[in-house]
Amino acid sequence: YTTSMKKLIIANWKANPESAVKATVLAEKIESATSIYKNADIVIAPPFPFLPLVGDMLSRARLGSQDVWNTEGPYTGMVSPRQLKSLGVAYVIIGHSERRIHAGETDDMIQKKLAGALASGLQAVLCVGETERQGSELSAMVGEQVRTALKSIKKEWLRRLTVVYEPVWAISTMADTAGAATPDTAFRARMYIEKILTSLFGGRASRDVRIIYGGSVTPANITSFLTEGAMDGVLVGKASLDPKKIGEIVRLAASL
Repeated sequence: YTTSMKKLIIANWKANPESAVKATVLAEKIESATSIYKNADIVIAPPFPFLPLVGDMLSRARLGSQDVWNTEGPYTGMVSPRQLKSLGVAYVIIGHSERRIHAGETDDMIQKKLAGALASGLQAVLCVGETERQGSELSAMVGEQVRTALKSIKKEWLRRLTVVYEPVWAISTMADTAGAATPDTAFRARMYIEKILTSLFGGRASRDVRIIYGGSVTPANITSFLTEGAMDGVLVGKASLDPKKIGEIVRLAASL
């Protein structure tokens, strides 16, 4: 199973680091650790307050946002696609499980955000994933999340869409039982998501969409997710705060 697209590596800093100074230092270190690897697309997604500062530091990586709303207006605390674009943001993460859990985001809210981001020309990174291990079966929850999010999405927008399969139980900040999914689970998730894309948009639709994995990604498991799991990239959380680890992840992805 092969894809011609460059591998996509997204560094999701979440609510880290604690200051603007530390954010600029981290961005600078990640740039120097990854800039020599041309055969991968790199995105750094810092918290909102650090977007302009981090954006100024980047020459190789693209700037990403961890959230978005769908428009300007009377939406206190929200940030619109056009506002993000004015800061140089190219990618936006939508529907991350931590926002679903801690901010109460619903599938309908995520659908609005996704439509707004794609309509504005941003690259949208839609996160989907089940909350509990399902054994060998992939949860119907994943299919429902994908189908709801893609309502009213135009087919021509799909080339700007990335879908992240990120099982909540595999995220490193969750319970002690946390651990990355297996490459086999990731591969079956890819097949499932592709099947939904085909049913919604027709035969070639899935070729335009990157499908990537997130959840406890490390230098030790990245290669197996990209090869055996047939993933087009990874969304990296905790390891993206360590320039050496994210540098190694990018090096391994770029070598495939």
